[in-house]
Amino acid sequence: MLALTIVFALALALSGTSAQATDRFATVKLATWNLEWLISPAAFKTLKGQCAPKGAQLSANQRVIPCDVAQRMERSSRDFTTLASYAQRLDADVIALQEVDGVEAARLVFAGYEFCFSGGHHVQNIGFAIRPGLPKRCAPDVSELSLHDSVRRGVELVLFPGESREIHLLSIHLKSGCSSQPLDSGEKACDTLARQVPFLKHWVDAQAAANRRFVVLGDFNRTLLTEAGPARSSSGRLQQLWPAIDDVKSVTGRILVNAAAGQAFHNCVPGQAHATYIDHIVLSRGLAALRVPGSFQRVTFSAADARHARLSDHCPVSVTLDMRQIPGERLH
Repeated sequence: MLALTIVFALALALSGTSAQATDRFATVKLATWNLEWLISPAAFKTLKGQCAPKGAQLSANQRVIPCDVAQRMERSSRDFTTLASYAQRLDADVIALQEVDGVEAARLVFAGYEFCFSGGHHVQNIGFAIRPGLPKRCAPDVSELSLHDSVRRGVELVLFPGESREIHLLSIHLKSGCSSQPLDSGEKACDTLARQVPFLKHWVDAQAAANRRFVVLGDFNRTLLTEAGPARSSSGRLQQLWPAIDDVKSVTGRILVNAAAGQAFHNCVPGQAHATYIDHIVLSRGLAALRVPGSFQRVTFSAADARHARLSDHCPVSVTLDMRQIPGERLH
């Protein structure tokens, strides 16, 4: 009888432990943050001594920094401590990262997190910071987005792999310099961004066709919330990004929801001239249905911190999902 009692008590304890592990991620907070040339002090010192002069042509897979970045973006321990305090305030379970050199630099801001990063050599890498204990799988780079490593790759992460609540995430940093102009404007940056769009659309359509819950999050360098109307001109030229990836003519129909839609815009620092978001969290409709009402958030910097610390020209945005709406059984 005593042995049976011990076995029963142990089973209850194990059951309780499992329930606690499940309840720990009953909600999942997703965020994205471009940290503007985040490089560890040791790596920065090396790169600073061999910086590229103004006008030098650099590929997205070349491990070098421009000399103007070397002059203005060297961060002190105080800068990293201040950034880490904002990461703690954000308190997200998963953060899509842009412009981060890699794990060594990321750990200085996201202490205690685990990481997935792109395999490129450039210091402006893409990745994820993931809270320990959250079931995950780092997937291969979405290299097609890099246009043969002339721009940045995408990085895919799978949360709750093999479970019915499985989520596929894609962290991106698209080409800058074409935030609102038509993609067929003739500007070089717009042409590059236009060439990235089909690969982004292919990833989105593949997730939708596989009936997955998914999210694309990162620095789109594009004012998606201002785009409306058809993706292409009457002559068939690609003009807009958002209508292109959420194409009503696709087999899946409209499938995307921008988490920032309908939300007030706040600049990272008082006095900035920006008027709308370029960092976005784009959810599949199935995933958007799990949003916790009112959970969209942007963590902004205080004016004092912005004056006295080298932070970033971007600040994080986030949204929280209620995973309790999905049964947690394994798929296989």
